[in-house]
Amino acid sequence: MNRPTNQPAQTVQEGYDALAPVFGEWGARIVGDPWERLLDELVSRLPAGARVLDLGCGNGEKTRRLTEQFDVLAVDLSEEQLRLARASASHASYLQADFAELDFAAATFDAVTAFYSIVHVPRAEHLPLFERIHKWLVRGGLFLASLSHAGGPDRTETWLGVDMFFSGYDAHTNNRLIREAGFELVFDDMIPMREPEGDVAFQWVLARA
Repeated sequence: MNRPTNQPAQTVQEGYDALAPVFGEWGARIVGDPWERLLDELVSRLPAGARVLDLGCGNGEKTRRLTEQFDVLAVDLSEEQLRLARASASHASYLQADFAELDFAAATFDAVTAFYSIVHVPRAEHLPLFERIHKWLVRGGLFLASLSHAGGPDRTETWLGVDMFFSGYDAHTNNRLIREAGFELVFDDMIPMREPEGDVAFQWVLARA
């Protein structure tokens, strides 16, 4: 098993390993999750066979949708989540890694997705991450992500019965950082939904390199 070298990443890895048996069922009880329609929006803008990088693939539910039309590399810290993802979306390629520390050659991908995963990266690392994603994309490539809309400092909380690391900026700062990284914002929207524990919201962005 690959062990992350920093404490936030280790917290995330161990938390999602522990959640593997129940996380999918928990997610199925969310009301109003917009990821499917926003993924459809991304899909409509990409050619068949496009190269897509899925950052924080979890149990592979979203990865499976991507593999229906695209060549997908999916990344996650959690060995247990990756085990589920491989069973769910066998046509993708997988990498167990901390995506905040990854690098790829320029213009490797046509699109990058990050569904509910960047909130687990220390916010001081967000701009460098956005800059690397911009580099990884072909000219005109697309970045679809859900981000914190209210912001909050680095912190570890009890979430779904496990320790979990969270961090993020407010929506205005997110937009500024994405533009600083070289992207053009196609759209951004704060979208509410209802998790089993209560109402939440995320900022969804689609940006063009």
